[in-house]
Amino acid sequence: MHPEILRAMNAQRGQELRERAHQSRLARMAIRGRRHRRDLPDDGFVVPAIPDYVDGSFHGDHVAGQVAGEAGQAPARHAA
Repeated sequence: MHPEILRAMNAQRGQELRERAHQSRLARMAIRGRRHRRDLPDDGFVVPAIPDYVDGSFHGDHVAGQVAGEAGQAPARHAA
């Protein structure tokens, strides 16, 4: 076989092996990360909602009020 073809085939095989090794490394990292999170004690911490605007309202509230205000009607309220 021609040396250039052998060189190209060897380079392709090397690239495929490197890609396979990279995928295996990513999979191992994901498994270890999941295992680590599973073994951590649950501290019960919950991240509070951070308002989108200075007045303490959220993006959805502001958009609903703005659209209803443009139509000349009061914004809809959800019964929760």
